[in-house]
Amino acid sequence: MQNEVWLRMGSFIGVLVIMMMWEAYLPNRVSPVTKLKRWSSNFILVLCGAAVARLLVPAGLAVVAVFAAQQHFGLLNLIELPYWLAIAVAVVLLDCLIYWQHRLFHHVPILWCLHRVHHADPHLDASTGLRFHPIEIALSLGVKALGIVLLGVPAEATLIFEILLNASSIFNHSNIKLPDWLEWPLRKLIVTQAMHRIHHSQVVTETNSNYGFCLSLWDKLFGSYTEQAKAGDKGLILGLKEYNSETNNSGIGTVLLIPFRPKPDKS
Repeated sequence: MQNEVWLRMGSFIGVLVIMMMWEAYLPNRVSPVTKLKRWSSNFILVLCGAAVARLLVPAGLAVVAVFAAQQHFGLLNLIELPYWLAIAVAVVLLDCLIYWQHRLFHHVPILWCLHRVHHADPHLDASTGLRFHPIEIALSLGVKALGIVLLGVPAEATLIFEILLNASSIFNHSNIKLPDWLEWPLRKLIVTQAMHRIHHSQVVTETNSNYGFCLSLWDKLFGSYTEQAKAGDKGLILGLKEYNSETNNSGIGTVLLIPFRPKPDKS
């Protein structure tokens, strides 16, 4: 269990440092809000989310997977598959689950109130991939735990998926631009920065597309894929119109209260 914690923490810090260094040397665009104000809120949200996760599931989601296996409960515990194949299938199915969770958070008003904390960031960089309200983190943990039980996810698959989910979120929110010769082939498999930037567009139809976190196939399979923004990648205006000023995006208190306050006037 201790090794699992260090593996998750090490991969998280490693990917975050690599992407932040990449952003520093080859940034795609300039933030309209000062970095200090954005980062202070975004990284404090990470700590709040980690505290919530620790309180709700102290030993981690792998324990949920072990419990399901011991009770011989869940789809993959009821069918015979080679263990490596069960792990691969579980990781893919969990990624599909997160796709639908994300889509639900956009279309159910009370859930959107929470998720708009993430979209209120007027700029995208690696820290945005960690910017989620603690209540959304708690609900997401519940969804993942339920999915792990119902699917009978192996403990190893749970660990692999959590590492991939964090790494993918940091990667595809990063403020970089891949060259076209790499972007388009890579997008056939995973969610790239240019693909996910469309999801953070201020154009509502574009925001309500490209929900995937890791694999790009879910958006194409379920009809939510947008290949290119109307204004092109360079013309994209990021964030939400009503949260486009430093006043609406500075201070952890302001960010935490976004779900519970009326939307500010657009400016």
